[in-house]
Amino acid sequence: MEPDKPEEIKPDAKPHASVGLIERVREGVKEDIELIKSKTSKENIKEELENLKDPTKTQIYKSMFRVKHEPTPRSRSLGVLTNVFLHLHPAKINRDAVRFSYTWGMGGITFYLFIVLTFTGILLMYYYHPSKGQAYLDILYLENDVPFGKLLRNMHRWAAHLMVITTWLHMFRVVLTGAYKTPREFNWSVGVVLLVLTLLLSFTGYLLPDDQLGFWAVTVGTNMARATPLLGHEGPFGPLLNMTPYNDVRFGLLGGSIVDANALLRSYIWHCIAIPVIASVLMAVHFWRVRKDGGISGPAPVQLETEMKAPGARAVKQSVK
Repeated sequence: MEPDKPEEIKPDAKPHASVGLIERVREGVKEDIELIKSKTSKENIKEELENLKDPTKTQIYKSMFRVKHEPTPRSRSLGVLTNVFLHLHPAKINRDAVRFSYTWGMGGITFYLFIVLTFTGILLMYYYHPSKGQAYLDILYLENDVPFGKLLRNMHRWAAHLMVITTWLHMFRVVLTGAYKTPREFNWSVGVVLLVLTLLLSFTGYLLPDDQLGFWAVTVGTNMARATPLLGHEGPFGPLLNMTPYNDVRFGLLGGSIVDANALLRSYIWHCIAIPVIASVLMAVHFWRVRKDGGISGPAPVQLETEMKAPGARAVKQSVK
């Protein structure tokens, strides 16, 4: 007879079955997640391709132009409440977004200074001739003989300096608070152009008194324009486009090769007509986009201290009931 073999101790099958089940569930969940990701990525790619076919559906287009609402009663109400001309002020604003400690009021102050500059500039035009030799004499006559002439000129000059400062502070505040992000990216671009125009207004006004300060400031500034890429004869790729001292961007700014009567006349036209008109149009677009983008951007709504309730107030109220 064969000796009895010791019985083999078989491991319990249940733990193995449960472990296998958990692994299968995990694999199934991973497959589902990958499937969902692939579907969403495909949908996003498909949506982007469709938006390329119809540019009016892109975020860039919506940030620049007005988008029509669906023809519903609510949409008709929104058409009135969000219209700048039919409803100048927003129907509802975030109280934290209009705090002076948050906005600094730099945008409104900059616009106020632009109005002061426009008003004082028009008055100064009555006593000024943009001609070589006469311009400086007009400034002396304005400061010494015209009643309140020196005050008028100083108001214009200091308002110009302050406008440059407030424009920088306004854009600094916008960067700090993230107000340049979607859907305000187009308005941020308009603001950058307005900053450049503000600096150009200040620069072109330097030459108008026709004194030594203005002469050398414009000389140095326009000499730097010679190194402009593509447009300056000393700049990158300028010689490839046949740029010379007599056809580059500096020659176009001065109306010649030196700072003389042509440069004075061109600075006068740019300072008094061209740049203010362009800036006025862009400011109207800027204000319109502020209104259309939902008003002044602000932080998340918070509760005031008077609106906050004690932690146990609700429990006490329920126990009383």
